[in-house]
Amino acid sequence: MLTISADRRSNRREFLRVGGLSLGGVSLAGLLGARARAAQLGAPVNDKSVIFLFMHGGPTQTETFDPKMTAPSGVCSVTGEIETRLPGVTFGSTLTKLADQADRVAIVRSFQTGNGNHDIKPVVGRASAGANLGALYTRVAGTNHPRSGMPSNVVLFPRAVDDSTQAAKMNFGRFDATGPLGAAYAPFVPGSGSLQQDMTLRLPRGRLDDRRSLLSQLDRIKRSVDSAGSVEGADEYQRQAFATIVGGVADAFDLSHENPRTIEQYDTAPLLRPDQISRKWNNYNNYVDNAKSLGRLLLLARRLCEAGCGFVTVTTSFVWDMHADVNNATIQEGMEYMGRPFDHAVSAFLADVAARGLDEKILLVCTGEMGRTPKVNNRGGRDHWGRIAPLLLAGGGLNMGQVIGNSTRDVGEPASEPMTNQRLISTVMHTLLDVGRVRTMTGVPSDVARAITDSTPIPGLL
Repeated sequence: MLTISADRRSNRREFLRVGGLSLGGVSLAGLLGARARAAQLGAPVNDKSVIFLFMHGGPTQTETFDPKMTAPSGVCSVTGEIETRLPGVTFGSTLTKLADQADRVAIVRSFQTGNGNHDIKPVVGRASAGANLGALYTRVAGTNHPRSGMPSNVVLFPRAVDDSTQAAKMNFGRFDATGPLGAAYAPFVPGSGSLQQDMTLRLPRGRLDDRRSLLSQLDRIKRSVDSAGSVEGADEYQRQAFATIVGGVADAFDLSHENPRTIEQYDTAPLLRPDQISRKWNNYNNYVDNAKSLGRLLLLARRLCEAGCGFVTVTTSFVWDMHADVNNATIQEGMEYMGRPFDHAVSAFLADVAARGLDEKILLVCTGEMGRTPKVNNRGGRDHWGRIAPLLLAGGGLNMGQVIGNSTRDVGEPASEPMTNQRLISTVMHTLLDVGRVRTMTGVPSDVARAITDSTPIPGLL
């Protein structure tokens, strides 16, 4: 519980209650202490972060990274293709900006998620012991950065950057799942009406209208404490907890601290006005929310990684499900709604992290729960397909500028060794952790240890 009093007569001891802020049922001060102790014990953590952009609904492999224009009409990409910086490699034609940065990405054309069900594999599923991948990471690395106190695991929905968007949807799986690990390893989920849904503020009615009010209040308290010196009576982790809330963590979650030009470069909202999206689809609001928020979500994810977050899940509403039915657009129309914002946001991210020298430190993963059928249905859509799915990786010090594996002529399944969820999870964990040392750790639940250590990374990346 974080208590902030508006009474000027309040003494500084009230500020100590920041240390009781609940993060998944454990106090922030306690979590900071645990994270520091983990660091002292030499947790096998690499100085890297992962952003997992989950393409909810099942993105089409054919209209993204494997257009197969040599296949018959009705199988090949209905949006055509565009040449990339990589000789002989083409993308779907809506991905114009990514095509120009193909040397900064690795595309896996033999990835399969295992089935065509709507769920949230591979970020949460059987291969991850039923836990968000970030929870597996924090079980080894600790729940907070040892210096800044930044949470190690965060999930970002559209409301993290835009209060006008819909509430987070978890109909097909909980992005904040912790499997066998318990609530202490649950990710931060900002944007539920306050800076952080687990942050409860006791303020007089009317004092907290939105996140800006919270930040203003924290800034005022910080100035008060700074002018008076240190917080009296606080131990090391209570002081660090206080600094976490009023300092870098709050700033990292606040895009008003970002350069306006950078925000503009990321912003996907101008690409697609609501009146440019057909209201005949029941997923209209999902398409609007995605366009309004996707770019700024990736920008926020980058800021969190800079501040010490290890794993960030980014997802918008259920939008990549292109059946061309009452709910979902056709492939042709849907790639205008989804492909262009995705192309813009990811391209802005790639350019930004490269300019900041962070492309070796931050790994971006983009995929969904499945792919789409090789043949276009009679309504102009593609249906569920679990035998192959698109996968893009970028950065993290991995080998970029390549295509790994290949698909059959109809883009229906791998024509080379299939790359599975387990192989992707292994790639992520080898980026974040010294997996060899994890194998020798004691006290890690066996199913968690297996999820981290049992498979091998996608070949050619590490």
